[in-house]
Amino acid sequence: MSTSYAELPQAAQLEVMGVVAAAAAPAFGLDESSLELVAHEFNTTYAGATADGTRVALRINTNSASTPAMVRAQQAWAQAIRRDTSVLVPDPVPTLDGRWYVEATPPAGGRGFLVVAATWLDGSDVADGFDTAIARELGRTMATLHDHAAGWRPPSGAELPVFDDPLFGDTDALTGTPLLSGPDAELVVAALASTRDAYASVCSSQPAICVHADLHGYNLKWHDGRLAVFDFDDCGLAPPVVDLAVATFHLRGGDPSLETALRDGYAKVRSLPACPAETFEAILAARQLLLANSLASSSTAAWRAEAEAYLRVTVHRLRSWRETGRFTLGRP
Repeated sequence: MSTSYAELPQAAQLEVMGVVAAAAAPAFGLDESSLELVAHEFNTTYAGATADGTRVALRINTNSASTPAMVRAQQAWAQAIRRDTSVLVPDPVPTLDGRWYVEATPPAGGRGFLVVAATWLDGSDVADGFDTAIARELGRTMATLHDHAAGWRPPSGAELPVFDDPLFGDTDALTGTPLLSGPDAELVVAALASTRDAYASVCSSQPAICVHADLHGYNLKWHDGRLAVFDFDDCGLAPPVVDLAVATFHLRGGDPSLETALRDGYAKVRSLPACPAETFEAILAARQLLLANSLASSSTAAWRAEAEAYLRVTVHRLRSWRETGRFTLGRP
């Protein structure tokens, strides 16, 4: 591939993803002709089916930093959750020869992509209809996951990243970016320093457990009165308050009763993580920085095109946080 994947326009990237999905599908027992593109964002997901009609989600780790050892941990935790708890999660699908992933490289060359599979989850994305009942159930579900994770360890040959900084170990694409200058650039650098202090504080005072780290409406489904959790690609080791902050981030700026319901649901199962309000707000701001950093460093063409505009939104939200002490999802 003479042009790197990241430099390709969106249509050409989708062609590459189609080739990768078709190459990986047979390893999981999927019919190539059944593949249907669902999403091409941070990662790329296809719906597929086995010969007997079983629906499967095939995910290409397009931008994911997950290593094979991390994939093993993600799949092992999902299996353990299904076995040990009432939380509804997809069942990881191994390859026909028993592996948890395949690595597929486009015939034209270039980098290889890790590809994983899991059983399909029915239902609608929660993002399309978040209400207090769902928020309360998310709180209960998160607390149940934390109770389970407190006693679970990855199996041999599996490992999880440690999330002890606001960018979750990703390369900093914000400091020095040409998309920011002057006071805006200084604000982002100062926010990174403040959120690093917040992470240092909670990581030194609270034990780290396996957390999902991405519990928002597009990783949740609601079907027949049950909440389902999927996409364990971002899970890692962190204090439980990080999970609570991530979910809260995506509720800020909307109906405040949703955040109250989230906390109420959590407290019905497990004591809420202790965290000073100022520190919690900083961890919310850290989520904003993480998302902006992901767009700024993404290989997905559509995301790269949005990076500059999202940085402007990020600066607006960070400035509001610094001025008021409370983080919210207001837009300029």
